Amino acid sequence: MPHSKLKFKALVYIALTLFLFAANAAHAAYDRDAPMSRTSNDDIEIAYLSVGDEQATPILVVMGLSASHRIWDPALINGLLDGGYRVVLLDNRDTGESSRVKGKGKLWLWWQLLKSQIGLHVESPYSLKDMAGDAVAVLDALEIKQAHVIGASMGGMIAQIIAYDHPERTKSLTSIMSTTGAPHLPPPGKAQRDGIDNMNKSTLDEAAKLEEIGFFTTALPNQITAIFNAGDRTKRVQQINVPTLVLHGADDPLLPLAHGEFTAKNITGATLEVYQGMAHNMPDEIIPVMVSDMLKHLKAVDIN
Repeated sequence: MPHSKLKFKALVYIALTLFLFAANAAHAAYDRDAPMSRTSNDDIEIAYLSVGDEQATPILVVMGLSASHRIWDPALINGLLDGGYRVVLLDNRDTGESSRVKGKGKLWLWWQLLKSQIGLHVESPYSLKDMAGDAVAVLDALEIKQAHVIGASMGGMIAQIIAYDHPERTKSLTSIMSTTGAPHLPPPGKAQRDGIDNMNKSTLDEAAKLEEIGFFTTALPNQITAIFNAGDRTKRVQQINVPTLVLHGADDPLLPLAHGEFTAKNITGATLEVYQGMAHNMPDEIIPVMVSDMLKHLKAVDIN
């Protein structure tokens, strides 16, 4: 097999193991290729998709680093729909059909990452708080006053920010394989750091093929620096007062289990569920259990 094909397969593998919620056969209720609507947050256009009964209780789901809404596993989205909910998905800025924000180049990214390693302030073209504002703008566009908020990885960080900056809009929080950014927590493994670096170095052809799956390597510099720029958000996370479910894989090499444990510890009344055999992904066999745990959490909130 030619070297270029081997390299591309390796990049896809990296994307899958780092960020991907592997897609099963699509259910008729959720079509990842359905036309998207758009709204604006200042000068940023955000694409979004609302699925299910518009009269049902809404859930806002937020995806992680460099990934569009297409990366959500249809089995998870359809499980929430089958539970009687309306699901709102969005493409974070710099991904999917949403606006692109100009970055400052790989040398600038290298310098920002070096600054983070020596404890200096990291600059970013936008912040995680800005991205949380994008999500709230989608709720505004749909005239949704309050929603359950679910986020995965970087999306979990954004979901946490929605919960503490916009508690009146947040009916409950589900934080999946995410973190508060506390500096004492274990760092990503070397293989995961190298994987992100390799994705950032993708050729134009490789990047285009990854975009077909739903990963946007051009988003990496802006979104990675946004994460580092946010720093330690533990004190803000401690202010979250909505019912919270924290889900984490026991074998997560990117954000080890201690990140999920610490998140749950710092939110009053939070419930932690740990899945054996789950890394920084959502294995097919875990999805039904995860959906069941989420629906139990959501229904308990809705009853009260």
